[in-house]
Amino acid sequence: MRVQRPILSVILVLGLLAAPFAAEAQQADRVFRIGVLVHASASAYASRIEAFRQGLRDLGYVEGKNVAVEYRWSEGKQDRLPELATELVRRQVDLIMTHGGQGGLAAKQATTTIPIVLAAVIDPVGTGLVASLARPGGNVTGLSLGIGEGFAGKWLQLLKEAVPKLSRVGVLWNRANPGVATQVSDIQRAARTLGVRLQLLEFRGSDELEGALASMAATRSDALIVPADATAFQQRARLIAFTAKHRLPAIYPQRETVEAGGLMAYAPSQIDLWRRAATYVDKILKGAKPADLPVEQPTKFELVINRASRES
Repeated sequence: MRVQRPILSVILVLGLLAAPFAAEAQQADRVFRIGVLVHASASAYASRIEAFRQGLRDLGYVEGKNVAVEYRWSEGKQDRLPELATELVRRQVDLIMTHGGQGGLAAKQATTTIPIVLAAVIDPVGTGLVASLARPGGNVTGLSLGIGEGFAGKWLQLLKEAVPKLSRVGVLWNRANPGVATQVSDIQRAARTLGVRLQLLEFRGSDELEGALASMAATRSDALIVPADATAFQQRARLIAFTAKHRLPAIYPQRETVEAGGLMAYAPSQIDLWRRAATYVDKILKGAKPADLPVEQPTKFELVINRASRES
């Protein structure tokens, strides 16, 4: 017996040492399944999706080898989001990546166990997606768009600098998006300070957009502000055509809208945020819990001006 005890101890130690290597090998051989829920069309978000895919590649993920990505597109129709989120849950994906308050809420309502990564959300705390930025709690974390209290008023300030005689500004906002109300409140406060009158143009989906624009055309505002909203972004070609027709200077929260012909944009780079979202995906797939990963806020903001725009 004296001889056997050390032999058993050695076998036990070797077994313990081998366990982590076996777990690592199993992790390396696994193909993770990521569900991506997008409140827009594939064409509208092509550059952002590519940024996310590049972020995954930079971290060693190869689609078809160690990761599989399933996309669900709402085509800008909010009522499709719950169904698409539920479909991803039924597919038993390892993680759901989405963006915006509407997409985030649809995913959160569909599952309390599958981790959810937010690529860009206006107000993750105010919309009820996380308990706090530092301690998200639950199964949701990711990146905030950084358009918090006080930010949206800068859009009006920038328009005022570009058009000093500005007196009346239209604000096109999606009332169905829970994150837009804070932006509108900020713009209203800035308007009182700058002595500018506002025309609030409400819509609840792409089918109501034409009516809101017609109201603005009838009252002849001097400029337009389009707050951050996935539906408005999906319809950016219509907005640019409208502002160009009526010679209205406008400001948006996305570089892509300016690249498509809009006048100005000021906001964090969403391309960068979607690329950064891959780091959250990586941490969670490697075992981190969403509740323990603080929501990241952007530190860089970009002002983009299109000197060739027909909006002014």
